[in-house]
Parts: sequence; structure tokens; C-alpha cells
Amino acid sequence: MASVELRELPYLQDTPFSADHCVKCNICTQACPVMAVTDLFPGPKTVGPQWQRFREPDLPSPDQSLDYCSSCGICTLVCPHGVRVMEINTQAKAELAEQKGFHLRNWLLGHNAWWGVLGTPFAPILNWLFSFAPFRLVLEKSMGMSRKAPFPKWAGYTFRGWWRRNKQRQSQAALTAGAPSVVYYHGCSTNSYDPRLGKLAVKVLEHQGFNVIVPDQACCGLPMQSNGDFNEARRFARKNINLLADFARQGIPIVGTAGSCIMALKSDYEHILGLHDDGAKLLAAGVYDISEFLLKLHHEGRLKKDLSAIDATVPYHAPCQLKAHGMGRPALDLLDLIPGFQAWEVDADCCGIAGTYGYKAEKRQIAEDVGAHLFKRINDSGASWAVCDTETCRWHISGMTGKKMVHPIEIIAQAYGITVDA
Repeated sequence: MASVELRELPYLQDTPFSADHCVKCNICTQACPVMAVTDLFPGPKTVGPQWQRFREPDLPSPDQSLDYCSSCGICTLVCPHGVRVMEINTQAKAELAEQKGFHLRNWLLGHNAWWGVLGTPFAPILNWLFSFAPFRLVLEKSMGMSRKAPFPKWAGYTFRGWWRRNKQRQSQAALTAGAPSVVYYHGCSTNSYDPRLGKLAVKVLEHQGFNVIVPDQACCGLPMQSNGDFNEARRFARKNINLLADFARQGIPIVGTAGSCIMALKSDYEHILGLHDDGAKLLAAGVYDISEFLLKLHHEGRLKKDLSAIDATVPYHAPCQLKAHGMGRPALDLLDLIPGFQAWEVDADCCGIAGTYGYKAEKRQIAEDVGAHLFKRINDSGASWAVCDTETCRWHISGMTGKKMVHPIEIIAQAYGITVDA
């Protein structure tokens, strides 16, 4: 028998190939929150699988309307045929961004991890400056960064700094002998703006009997990916794979409090950035959202049941990035375990901020219009606060409603009687 010469085939699970499964049913079009509020975006089916068939790698992209896709991921979530619509759009947006060239605003929004840490020593000055209306107006006119966007406040210290001061000084012998370990992935927001959330997460995990490990880690890369800088996003992704995959290899879970960051580690590295190696797959399989992880412990009969009653009824918003995990609403199931506590899910798909999307002046009104129904439902609820899993969504909703927004782990910690300094 004559030998057959094998040739290297494309990776058939690559995101662009999924366009071939599109039957133009328009379910994604009906579900798109951006298309519903503006004519500037023709819809996920059009700019995604439909236009994908006409894209040539060596030709300029004609689809400028792609820039108005928020990459919320609802289109991928609702597609009955497994087309990775959002992922196709995000890859095409990156090509478009590369053709347009460098944009300082997008670079700054993509590298928030850096200016989060660099700004920490100057927290009082920066917090005042970013709340000073004339300065915000100058930012908008000079760089296109919306003056109405909800900038977070610097905490004045970092979570990693707290960890080094309070945890790494402990000797190895101080760790509970024979106890299982868990890795905490804190993300950039927790590190610079909300270290209290990280401290609560560590305490809750320790309360479950885990030795918590906080290894060196990098930004998940999602802000860079969202702003079209795939080369930089891949560099950060590779760093996280090198730093974290070995824990997954040892069977040590990697748990995070930022639903969007965890989704990047779980899926985006492979399906958007195109990293198909074993390290990326291993990391993806070992990563959990913290509510997902605690609910898993509950189903296994391992979750501590010493939860005190909290008498409250509050709205809950499940962010788009959390829904993309395909794991249901673990936070709601977890909060149901607290005596007296009731959280009800608001019937709204998207708050509109979509990471850094709503920080851009030309997209700010779209972000507000997309979230209008959600804001109204929360305001009409009469509750003084609400629950949400991702940071930019919390900042945006709080800015638009005036309500306090909290992460589910804050309520879990309260029920366990766990408190930390601000």
C-alpha cells in the first residue's frame, strides 16, 4: 500500500470554523442587548458568522461596525448550534484594532493592572482627581474616556501587600497538617481597589478547612484582549499558564472572585487567543468561580453549615461573563443556604458596561441604554443594596442606581461571622 503523506491540518475546533454551523436562525440577533438600543451595530450574526465567510487575513477589514460589539457573550450563550459568535467577533475586532493602529485610551484601559498598582501610593490624590468634574471632562475631550464612567477608588494598599505582611510570614509548620490546599486568584481589581474582598475570600476558604495559597500571578489579559491587543493578552495568558497550571496538575483547585477573570482562564485563552496547548487546557479544567467552588463543596457534603441568619431580601444580577461559564447561578444557590436571606434574580441580561466598553465616550450612552431595564428594576425593588459577581458591573450599577453593590462572598462571610479590616 502506498504511504500517505500527512499534512498539517488547521485546528478544527478553532473559533472561526464554528461559523460553519450557523444556520442564520437569528436567535443571537434577538438576544443582542446592543443591537436593541442602537442602529450603529447590525447584530452578532451579521458581523460574526455571516461576515466571517468573507474575511481575508491579508485584506483590510471593511466592517467598522464591529467596534460596537460589546463582547458580552450573550450571542454565544444562546446559539443552539454551538457557534462561538462573540469569540468570532472579538478576534475580528482585534484585527480591526491592529489596522487602526495604537490608541492611547485603549492601551490605558487594557493595562489597568499596571496603573492600579502604580497609583496605590497616590490613592488620596487620584481618588480626588478622578472625582473632579473638570478633570474628567478633560479626559473625555482629550482621550475619549467618558466623564460619566464609574472609576473605582484606589484602596491605598494592595491585597498582595496584605498577603505578604500577614500570611507569608507564617512558617510552613503553621499550616494545618493534612488539610487540602486551594489557590486564590485575586485578579487586578481586588488587588488594587477592593483588597477587602480578597481578605474575606481567604478567610471563607480557610473556614472551610483549606490551606490557602496565593502564588505569583498576572492580569488575566481580558482588558487587553477586549481592546484588541492580542499579543499582550497572550503574553499575560502564557505567564498565568506557567505560574498556575502546575497547581491544577497537582489537583489543587484555583478559585477566583472575579467572574470575568476566571472566564478568561477557563475559556478565552483557548477559544479567543488560540492557545490550544496542554497547559492552557489543564489550567482551564482546574479553575473555579468562588461561588461555584463553595457550592461544589456543599454538594459533596463538605461545606461548613454554621451559617447565621441574615434577614434581607435583595436583587441579584448575574453578569454576562458569569453566565458564559455555563454553570447556572451558583451564587443564588449558595445564598439560599443562609437562613432568612432571599436573593431574587433581576430579569435583565446585561448591565451594559461590558468591561471597558462603557468607559469609552462614544459607547457610554449605549452602555446606559442597555442597562436601563436593570437599573429600573433595582430601583423599583426598594432595596438599598444589591448583589453582583463582577467588579465593573458592580461599579456601573452602583453609579447608575446609587445603590450599594456587594459580591456574594461578602454575604457568605457575614453569615459565617467573618470580618476583616477595610
